[in-house]
Amino acid sequence: MERLEFAKQLRTGQTEAEQLLWRYLRAKRMQGLKFRRQKPLGPYIVDFICQERMLVVELDGGQHLESEADGVRDAWLTRRGFRVLRFWNHEVLQQTEAVLDVIWLASLEAFPESPLSPGPSP
Repeated sequence: MERLEFAKQLRTGQTEAEQLLWRYLRAKRMQGLKFRRQKPLGPYIVDFICQERMLVVELDGGQHLESEADGVRDAWLTRRGFRVLRFWNHEVLQQTEAVLDVIWLASLEAFPESPLSPGPSP
């Protein structure tokens, strides 16, 4: 139960970059894909996850620079079939459309036969 409480705390204390990205991902705003935020997954809590596309999106600040723990975490997720995308907070804040395009393209790669089209951003 401790991890669930921590995940709840993370949701209420989101960074500016997490808040911005969540505005685009929440409520199936990205072409109907369901994303969750601060979701416990195994021993970790991932920033954003689309389980139907096996896609994890992580936002990193300076504390993640050359982090060995991130590599271990990414390897754990990859072994379980997840694709992990990592963005720096400043990328989300300054290049939002480009970040959203990368997320969208990664979701299509998981299911190339998807009838969804990228369309305009919300």
